[in-house]
Amino acid sequence: MIVIGGSLGGSAALREILLRLPAHFPQAIAVVLHRHRDAESLLVPLLQQGLALEVVEVEDKQPIEPGRVYVCPADYHLMIDQGCFTLSTDDLVHFARPSIDVLFESAAEWERNKAIGVILTGGGTDGTTGAQRLHEAGGTVLVQDPSTAEGPWMPTSALTAVPAARVLTLPQIADTLLELSRAR
Repeated sequence: MIVIGGSLGGSAALREILLRLPAHFPQAIAVVLHRHRDAESLLVPLLQQGLALEVVEVEDKQPIEPGRVYVCPADYHLMIDQGCFTLSTDDLVHFARPSIDVLFESAAEWERNKAIGVILTGGGTDGTTGAQRLHEAGGTVLVQDPSTAEGPWMPTSALTAVPAARVLTLPQIADTLLELSRAR
């Protein structure tokens, strides 16, 4: 399972990564991007254009299938629970719902050392605690190089908490996801 989180500039960064992944990509990818709670569901069609992988907006209790990109809907937290996704309207975390931390912490709990977490561009510190928990559970943490990020604060915060994280450009993140997925 791959979990990806981002905020400011996150949709463009995510798209750059996804465009490099093949149709036969063997992992499921769950995505949390900060967006306004009243945002229309235009993100999925925007991401889907030209991609080999199918992009879907998560529904509550949806089974996780490999080779798909699952995008968290606006104003919900996304969690992994026994092979399914669950959605929650619990309180905001770091002033956000969806929260990257919530997704990463559930991946650490359920996927443990099989989880791969990616922190992309963004403002604030959401994702930092989740990346740290994922790393402590034996998972792999990849962080967008802050010097290449539209919002360097989120990747910088994650690196402070997880100095062992791999710092990569967006093309390098895509290549590393392919390499790690083949190895698993």
